[in-house]
Amino acid sequence: MRLGVLDIGSNTGHLLVVDAHDGAAPLPAYSYKEPLRLAEHLDDEGAVAPDGVEALAAFTAQALVVAEDKGCEEMLAFATSAVRDATNSEAVLDEVGRRSGVRIQVLSGEDEARLTFLAVRRWFGWSSGRLAVFDIGGGSLEIAAGKDEAPDVAWSLPLGAARLAAEWFGGGAPDDDTVRKLRKQIRADIARDAGNLLRSGRPDHAVATSKTFRSLARICGAAPSDDGPLVSRVLPADELRGWIPRLVAMDDAALAELPGVSPNRTHQIVSGALVAEAVLDIFDLEALEICPWALREGVILERIDRFVHAGDQRGTTAGSTSP
Repeated sequence: MRLGVLDIGSNTGHLLVVDAHDGAAPLPAYSYKEPLRLAEHLDDEGAVAPDGVEALAAFTAQALVVAEDKGCEEMLAFATSAVRDATNSEAVLDEVGRRSGVRIQVLSGEDEARLTFLAVRRWFGWSSGRLAVFDIGGGSLEIAAGKDEAPDVAWSLPLGAARLAAEWFGGGAPDDDTVRKLRKQIRADIARDAGNLLRSGRPDHAVATSKTFRSLARICGAAPSDDGPLVSRVLPADELRGWIPRLVAMDDAALAELPGVSPNRTHQIVSGALVAEAVLDIFDLEALEICPWALREGVILERIDRFVHAGDQRGTTAGSTSP
């Protein structure tokens, strides 16, 4: 079956069209995305501002057109922390649904972590043993760990790269004192619940997903995306520590010249690097292996599982939105 997966993240709206069936890896067929930067379209009350709602509604309506043009039987539409945490979340979803015909489901932070964990488990398999999975999004950090397909522990923290950049840097270059204070706050927030993961012992395999981790790994010497998803990529703790003072000292133009850093994400690379460094230090990890599958693939895999278990061979129309 051909599925459209509409992911409304804190940074980007992304429609991924995939061909999926039981027993096979989801095969990407088409990608359509726009930089929405919803985490930065919040007013002083924490509500998504009108221009953010306008951008989201227009993108969603166009994504539905693209999904139908590409032959999708079903569209799975979901939003993460920027919409989830907005004080006007329901009003935003109602307006987007009214204007686009698509009802977007908001995932909880725990569900984000759980579905990302599922994708990583399927990618690396059972030989990875106990997995620890970390995902830095625009609005939140997800952490999950376990030895099965469902994690034993899964939680979310408001430590997304875009959120922290907006709250701490205000669109400008970070000074050393601000970086030091942010570093301290990030570590305190992660360490508060670190015992949830550590009580069961060190993970056999520590994995990172998301654009932020991929960009940092590329900066630290990992292979480019053009080499394909089967190439092993890691983010070494020592390499990242050495890079952070250099990243802080760079302006946006210099950051945009780095491998793996897109121009619309230069403003959040420092905050993302501080979160990644904290994860490596607090969980005493020498490196994180980068997984090409993440939340979108987890949503797809769970939908395939439900399809198979239900014995449903009929499919639905492109306007369906339940993950």
